[in-house]
Amino acid sequence: MFSSIWQVLSAHPEFFAMLTIPFVTAFVTWAHVWMALKMLFYPIKFWGIKIPNLPYDWQGIGWQGIVPRKAGKISGVIVDQTLSKLGSLDEFFKAMEPEEMADFITKTVDANLEHLIDEIMNERSASLWSNLPYAVKRRIYSYAHEQLPTIMRELVVDLTYNVEELVDMRQMIVRTMENDRRLMVNMFLKVGQKEINFIWHISALIGFIFGIVQMFIYLLVPQHWTVPFFAAIWGFLTNWIAIWMVFNPVDPKPIKYIRLFKRVKGFPFIVPVLPRIDTYNWQGGFMKRQPEVSEVFAAIVVEELVTLENIMNEMMYGPKAAETRNLMKNHLYGILESPVVSTTLRLGLGRREFGQLKNTIIDKSIDATMVPIRDPELNKSRAEKIYGLFCERIKALTSHEFQNLLRPAFREDETTLIILGGVTGFLAGWLHLILVFFPVSG
Repeated sequence: MFSSIWQVLSAHPEFFAMLTIPFVTAFVTWAHVWMALKMLFYPIKFWGIKIPNLPYDWQGIGWQGIVPRKAGKISGVIVDQTLSKLGSLDEFFKAMEPEEMADFITKTVDANLEHLIDEIMNERSASLWSNLPYAVKRRIYSYAHEQLPTIMRELVVDLTYNVEELVDMRQMIVRTMENDRRLMVNMFLKVGQKEINFIWHISALIGFIFGIVQMFIYLLVPQHWTVPFFAAIWGFLTNWIAIWMVFNPVDPKPIKYIRLFKRVKGFPFIVPVLPRIDTYNWQGGFMKRQPEVSEVFAAIVVEELVTLENIMNEMMYGPKAAETRNLMKNHLYGILESPVVSTTLRLGLGRREFGQLKNTIIDKSIDATMVPIRDPELNKSRAEKIYGLFCERIKALTSHEFQNLLRPAFREDETTLIILGGVTGFLAGWLHLILVFFPVSG
């Protein structure tokens, strides 16, 4: 049978041109899938000529990676469909052990407390502060040092128990991703690098198989138009099949088969075994790696997204900053009610200036608190405390929930990638026709 097929092929006047079809199709498919995957993530910023007021959020003539361009929308999907199922922000913040955080913040602020008081007083009334006897200043410094640990501990604990009202986790993560679109790209590449490589490399094999099919189509229908036409179809189908194989089936599907070989380490890598019925659990490549991906994604979440610095930034400067200030007033204004501070400042400043002083204290306290909050070591230690929590809960997600860690990046403009495969395949098939088939025909 095979010998007769070979005879028919070899007798064809365009035999050598036909023989190139599987290899050209494999290479072209491999190349255009690589290009499509790159276009999914790069460039981070729009490259091209910007044209204002275009519909459908088009920026102009050029290209921006699909993931960075739609970072806000994609990150919102990830939060809604995955992160929101892992637990509440209140739970994560409590797991960071706020009492320890308060001690760390107190130690840092206390070291600069006198300078902070001087800065506040000189800003509001430099003449009063410079003329105040040093003994009185020392009493104010001493009282502030004495009260700071208690106030800071109560304040941090109070912020912890009100974190859900002061911070919108979805907004926080979306804003973080929109402000740093490279972070979004790096997250997908870390989580899905093996799947991206799989799509890229399996496309060459799929393309080669399609090329063999196309070679026989040309044998039956020896028309030149079939070369670019079917190259476009293969380009279209290859991208769709490769992406589908990563995520499908979502749940494992057991398939019975007769096992004849087994893999071994080292040459010859495969050895025969006694035939027996075995079971293969067919599942999308990404879902199979849930335990491994869970560890990678948990590290990204605790180090880049749900961090102490991001949470506190959102509290202090985000949409609910006014509520945070009101909460801080309840703790910080107590210092001003002490006899030594109240008597000195009320008489020296007057009611209006004293009221403005209160606002200055809040502003400076926020800035002073955020200095230790941004400390890399503090953020690293808090991340370690919640890493295990995130990791175990990601592992416990269902397959349908888990796929949403990576699926939104492809789903967002999957049609574009598939159509791009068809267009690229057509152009490559047309070029193949001109360079290989037409010279043979001539």
